[in-house]
Formats: sequence, C-alpha cells, structure tokens
Amino acid sequence: MNATVVQMLRAGGVLGAFGLIAAAVLGGTWSLTADRIREAEQQRLLQQLEEVLPAGGYDNAVASDTLQVDSDALGPGTHTVWRARKDGQPVAAVLGAVTPDGYSGPIALLVGIAYDGRITGVRVTSHRETPGLGDKIDLSRSDWVLDFDGRSLLTPGPRDWTVRKDGGVFDQFAGATITPRAVVRAVHRSLQYFAENRETLFATAPETP
Repeated sequence: MNATVVQMLRAGGVLGAFGLIAAAVLGGTWSLTADRIREAEQQRLLQQLEEVLPAGGYDNAVASDTLQVDSDALGPGTHTVWRARKDGQPVAAVLGAVTPDGYSGPIALLVGIAYDGRITGVRVTSHRETPGLGDKIDLSRSDWVLDFDGRSLLTPGPRDWTVRKDGGVFDQFAGATITPRAVVRAVHRSLQYFAENRETLFATAPETP
C-alpha cells in the first residue's frame, strides 16, 4: 500500500471520527432541548389550568386527572378533559376545545366549567388570527375573553350566545367579527357538551399516560 493511499485512509478515519463526535453532540443537544421544551410546555399547561379553575377550590392533581374524549361539540379530533375535585367530590372541569372557524385557521381553547355549569375561565391556547384584529381573543392582547367568566347556558339565554352584530351580548372586534364569533360558538358548544355529559365525565377513571 503506497503512502498516498495510507494518507487517504487516515484522513477518512479522522473525518469519520469527527462525524461520530458531531453526531453524538447533536444528539445530546437535541435530547436536552427536547426535554426542556416538554418541561416548558408542561409548566405552561399547569399555569393555564390554574387560570381557568377556581383558586383554592380543588385539592387533586388536575394535570393527571384526565380523560380523552371524541366529540364534534368540542371540534375535530380527540380532546383532553381535566377534572378538578375537592375531598374527592367534583368541583370543575377544563375542556380542551378547537374551533375550525377562525378567520386564519383553527383556534384552540381551554374552557373551565364549574360542576354547576358556570364558566370559571376561558383561555385561547393557540391561533393564527390577524395581529391587531383577531388576536384580541388572546388575553395577552385584550381582556375580551374574561367576559365569559361566570356565564352559563342560562346566562345569557340561548339566543344571546353570540356577538352583538348577530343580536347577542358579546362584543365583536372592529374589522374582525369572524374570530370572536367562532370563539363564542365554541365556548357555548363546550357548555352544552358539559351539561349533557357531566356525570359521565366525572365517573370515568383517569386515563394512564
């Protein structure tokens, strides 16, 4: 074997070793990053659940007291329901809902509902609505979403569960009626679903992750 071939093999070996090292570093970095992303997402979820549930009104681990449901009332796909209890008794539930009717695509929500049917809180968790217009459904942009607090299927009445432009009680946004209309409908449907399935939701055992 001549010197040129030997040098080529050595160079190839060195490059191969560097490649393995680089792959290992990238793999480790990805793993650490993925873990941090998952942890951040979990913390964000816990924060959002606390925001839509009555403070101090429950003593169970809500994040793990869950079940998955399929219902057109909550939008396409499978949805998580988180259940809050105190001393083992039902207190409230948080329904994960999606409306496909947003102006720029699907809008995902968390709808907190007390066992007696009153809304304890609503938060938009993801959307692609127009900045400065439809994004006012996001609490970080405006307090519009807080108008749901304390409402129920009876307050307001069925015909009033829409935006003012359609004869209802909820404000719309100038130049962006489609977005709030979609959210109001999604929240109303979530209330209806809860009223029809309340006992079943709390009777079902938590699902194992």
